[in-house]
Amino acid sequence: MTVPPAIDAARVAEASPDDGGGMPREAPLAMPVQDLSHWDMGLGHRPARPGRDPWPARILVFGGALALTAFGGWQMVETVSVSGNPTALQLVLVVLFCLTFSWIALAFTSAVLGFGMLLRRPRPMSAPTALTTRTAVLMPVYNEATARTFAGVEAMREAVEATGLGDHFDWYVLSDSTQPDAWIAEERAFLELRGRLGPDARLYYRHRAKNHHRKAGNIGDFVTRWGGHYEHMLVLDADSLMSGSAIVALASAMEADPDAGIIQTLPLIINRNTLFARLQQFAARIYGPVIAAGLSAWSGRDGNYWGHNAIIRTRAFAESCGLPDLPGKPPFGGHILSHDFVEAALIRRSGWAVYMLHRLPGSYEESPPSLIDVAVRDRRWAQGNLQHARVIGAAGLHPATRQHFATGIAGYLASPLWLMQLVVGILLVLQTATERPDYFGGAGFSPVFPRFDPVRALQLFGLTMAVLLAPKVLGLILALLDGPVRRACGGAGRLILSSLVEILLSALVAPVAMVIQSGSVIGILLGRDTGWNPQRRDDGSIPLRDIVRRHRWHTVLGLVAGIAAFAIATSLFLWMSPTILGLVLAIPISWASGQLTLGLALKHRMLLATPEEASPPEIALRAAALATRNAARGYDDTDSLVAIHADPALAHAHSRMLPKGQRRPRGAIDADQTLAAAKICEAETVAEAQLWLSQKERMALLHDRALVDRLVRLETSQA
Repeated sequence: MTVPPAIDAARVAEASPDDGGGMPREAPLAMPVQDLSHWDMGLGHRPARPGRDPWPARILVFGGALALTAFGGWQMVETVSVSGNPTALQLVLVVLFCLTFSWIALAFTSAVLGFGMLLRRPRPMSAPTALTTRTAVLMPVYNEATARTFAGVEAMREAVEATGLGDHFDWYVLSDSTQPDAWIAEERAFLELRGRLGPDARLYYRHRAKNHHRKAGNIGDFVTRWGGHYEHMLVLDADSLMSGSAIVALASAMEADPDAGIIQTLPLIINRNTLFARLQQFAARIYGPVIAAGLSAWSGRDGNYWGHNAIIRTRAFAESCGLPDLPGKPPFGGHILSHDFVEAALIRRSGWAVYMLHRLPGSYEESPPSLIDVAVRDRRWAQGNLQHARVIGAAGLHPATRQHFATGIAGYLASPLWLMQLVVGILLVLQTATERPDYFGGAGFSPVFPRFDPVRALQLFGLTMAVLLAPKVLGLILALLDGPVRRACGGAGRLILSSLVEILLSALVAPVAMVIQSGSVIGILLGRDTGWNPQRRDDGSIPLRDIVRRHRWHTVLGLVAGIAAFAIATSLFLWMSPTILGLVLAIPISWASGQLTLGLALKHRMLLATPEEASPPEIALRAAALATRNAARGYDDTDSLVAIHADPALAHAHSRMLPKGQRRPRGAIDADQTLAAAKICEAETVAEAQLWLSQKERMALLHDRALVDRLVRLETSQA
């Protein structure tokens, strides 16, 4: 049995916060639940400075997308009407085409706007030399790798302290972990770090017994209990990193703009090494700024919030962002899953500005390592965005806010619409190949040939590909024009080759992603709830048997579609070949996506390279070094019961950090707590406790001071 190093009890006591536990004294803020059916405009914030809506940018983006969609739709009508009036099935194809084309047309016009914005020289940003407000930096965690999470917190705290303005920031790790080993690992890392930093660390830790309303509830619990201490809160994710200068700049921007409610940054993806993660990292770095700049330009001060790497005005959030439960059961009822969009909508409704500093450097995040990991996360995002159909009509929302909701919903409906478009196309070709034409049917005497205009069809295909790929091309052009970025990516040749590799691999992944996302959307529409599983963040491949189980039906679908298309018409097979190929190769593509060796091979040849790889940010290097040190301390490798039993100082500190117990109502029996009590009283050694207690019973034991005391008094081994 591995015994972890003991906590220094004297240092822990010296650095203890005011309440003797892991948190300071409470400073509550009221956070009333918002009414989505009624809004009184007189209750909102009155801006100190009148803002101007970016109407020229909005006309360009939405007017341009509408005009482009109208032109594409007209071309499609002409394509299917070459023989006369289109059939009902052809009209269905036209409608589906317009719906899917409008989605990529909007991305195109937004990217064109962003391209123009990024061609301008940015205004130089001077580093703040003073602050007058206090900011809480919040790191919500949920069954994460403790070594890395606390390494990030420590690295960011050091970076902020180095600016000379560290006294204006307090640091909070807010745990919703439901796994006992993760919980105790967090406490060990917190106590060690706080003891080492001393009494002025302003570092706090809180674990919630029930992760009610998940991340939104986690942040809401902080606001309603401790939010009164702080003018602002900077919300992170467990994989977030921000430089000290970026954190200070956000606080300074909030102070300079009394009407700002939320200021979002553009996080760049870093530290990724698997093939799929490097694809995402490259795309986010080269193409992402173009999309973000366009979004920022047309959104103006009616922007959106992505849930992390953003600073929020605490009182405005408390007054405006109490989320109601939606009527009915999940997936469309219950608590709001994608809370960030809704919080941005509600704080904007109250008159506060929401916008993005897309040029602010020093904001980073990580991404899932494989296609399957992305699919797991995407399933949750799909449910959250589709749930916004219940919120988009809320009273008092700004029109731009409704557009953000509509864009999110459309983004997930695009995949099933694309799939339906393919199916209708196959049916039309099948109809043409099998039905005998009625050349002189109907009232007229002109022949009716059931065919398409091949020239227009080819032109329409070219237009679609141009609109689809234009944002990538525009991002590539900007990268080529930027000397430091171009050189960091290996030069112009390697940068262009990397873009071609990204486009090719993305084209192979797209059909699989389409089918997965379509299945997710259909499942949600049928009433299946996704739940909330912790995200896998580390590099590492998924077992092949799991990949085969997940993608076998995709492969079967590809084979059936290929055989059927070839039997119907060779031209149909050629037209569908990219989709067929992606589906048939679903298993090897998914396997390759999570392979570290393939990603590192491309990295060695400077393909899919980014500037942050050539010159890693200091904050990333420091966090990596601290994570290595923390991993050596075994935070994530030690059994929670063993850790508590072996270290009385840890057990004592753990008991002090537990919330005050509530009297149990008579007759309300907690089965897990009751079984934990019976088993720990029966056990004679910690080994028996390990063997007998389930995960839920361990959590119940760790929430009970008396049972923790009983655990500590067990024998290490049988005499």
